[in-house]
Amino acid sequence: MEFYVSLFKNSEIIEKDYSNGDMLGIFSLNGQRFMCLESSIPHRFGFTPAMSLYVTCETKEEVDELFAALSKDGEVLMPLGSYPFSERFAWVVDRFGVSWQLVLE
Repeated sequence: MEFYVSLFKNSEIIEKDYSNGDMLGIFSLNGQRFMCLESSIPHRFGFTPAMSLYVTCETKEEVDELFAALSKDGEVLMPLGSYPFSERFAWVVDRFGVSWQLVLE
C-alpha cells in the first residue's frame, strides 16, 4: 500500500488493521479506493495478468515515471512505446505480482 500511495497523486492509506495475524488495508489511489489483505494462511494461487489495473495518465512524463517505478524488479509484458491504440503505453507486472496497464490519455 505504501509503495502505491507514494506513486499516485491524491492518494492515501485510509485504514490498517492487524487483527488475527493478518493485515487488512484500505487505501485510495488518485481517489479510487482499494482493499488488500495479507493473509498468514498459505494459498495455492497467485496473481495473473488477466486482471490488471488500467491507469490513464495525463502526460508522457507520468506514464514514464509510473513505468520506471512499477517495472523496477518486476516484469515488462509490453514495453513502453507507441502502439496503434495509444501514443504511449506499457504493461508491467510489479515486484509484488500486480499487473498494470499504463496509457497516455
